[in-house]
Amino acid sequence: MGYMKEFGRAGQKRTGGIFYEEFLPELQGKKGIETYREMADNDDVVGAILFAVDMLIRGCSWDTQPGGNTPADEEAADFVWQCMNDMTETWIDTISEILSMLTYGWSAHEIVYKHRMGRKKDIRLNSKYNDGRIGWQKLPIRSQETLYRWEYDDNDNLLGLTQMPPPKFDLITIPANKLLLFRTKSSKGNPEGRSILRNSYRSWYFKKRIQEIEGIGIERDLAGLPVMTAPEGVDIWDNDDKNMVSARREAERYVKSIRRDSLEGVVKPEGWKLELLTSGGKRNFDTNAIIERYDTRIAMTVLADFIMLGHQSTGTYNLGSDKSQMFSVAIGAYLDMIAEVFNNKAIPDLIDMNGDTFKDITDYPKIIHGEIENRNISELGDFIQKVSSAGFISPDEQLEDYLRDAAKLPERADYSGNGGTSPEKSEFKEE
Repeated sequence: MGYMKEFGRAGQKRTGGIFYEEFLPELQGKKGIETYREMADNDDVVGAILFAVDMLIRGCSWDTQPGGNTPADEEAADFVWQCMNDMTETWIDTISEILSMLTYGWSAHEIVYKHRMGRKKDIRLNSKYNDGRIGWQKLPIRSQETLYRWEYDDNDNLLGLTQMPPPKFDLITIPANKLLLFRTKSSKGNPEGRSILRNSYRSWYFKKRIQEIEGIGIERDLAGLPVMTAPEGVDIWDNDDKNMVSARREAERYVKSIRRDSLEGVVKPEGWKLELLTSGGKRNFDTNAIIERYDTRIAMTVLADFIMLGHQSTGTYNLGSDKSQMFSVAIGAYLDMIAEVFNNKAIPDLIDMNGDTFKDITDYPKIIHGEIENRNISELGDFIQKVSSAGFISPDEQLEDYLRDAAKLPERADYSGNGGTSPEKSEFKEE
């Protein structure tokens, strides 16, 4: 039965549960996590990108889809929807935590269950439902900073994650069957994925240093370059004279510590001369243009350079619209990845945990997400008019319902036999 045996290996660069796929040492392991954290928290462009992603996804609707057309399938889908909205942390906050995979490349979440036994004082056991079924209590993140190592068997199968979290810093191993692992991409089965900030690291690195140099240059231009001259006959360069060496060091300390602030001032010995030399002429480099160039490169790596439109002298509305649509498509792909993890692991495990309750379902229900951006009603109207005039489609109830939903208009009136209107149909549809 050799055809059932696995012969090769993926070729992961892994030692002791620690990965070394990244060739830059400063982006490996904990150093890499710290660097990506700095990029996300300190850089204005990276922060704007991540904020845009978070806000767009927070505005996206989520729903469940039955695995078939039977009443049992509908019941299973409703049950999953209940579990999504019956956790100690809201569904949207859980999704927001999962999005940390964009910054670090991966996000691990432990599945914590509970028996649905109604209202309880203990928030961990509290539930909106009292049917005795097993639901999700929470799906908490196991933060990237706490990773100690990954657990593997000899066949490169992931067995779990070992973390060393504060405040006790004990080693805790979470088995793989209790984990939901979200990744931006998969390469050689690496559980750490790849940060969406990876390609922008070089631009961020140079931008950061140019900003620091620019700040120093501005300070020196305002304060001037301090120059201290020793009195005539005092040879501070005589290394054989301890007093001269000490005097030189003191003079160096003076000129290095001069700053323009509310406490500025210098006390110097008699005979010493202190001058501030101002810079003359114009700098050969426009640091503002250089920093803007790196800002654009950072945004380009994640298709988010549309956020630079309006801040620079280039770009049109149509170009910005096309770029924002590409950005939305990319975000939609990440939402597909998140939904796929739930549909392939979390939901099947949840349904199976409830034994024979859902034994008659056709297939497992699925979690689906809505659209990222609102439809352009003007463009949609022009399209409908053109294809209708050409005779490709004719108005019907389904088309009207779709257009009403797209324009956020009330649903069609449901007239009864006596000419009344159903009140629930006259309300605006909830998103």
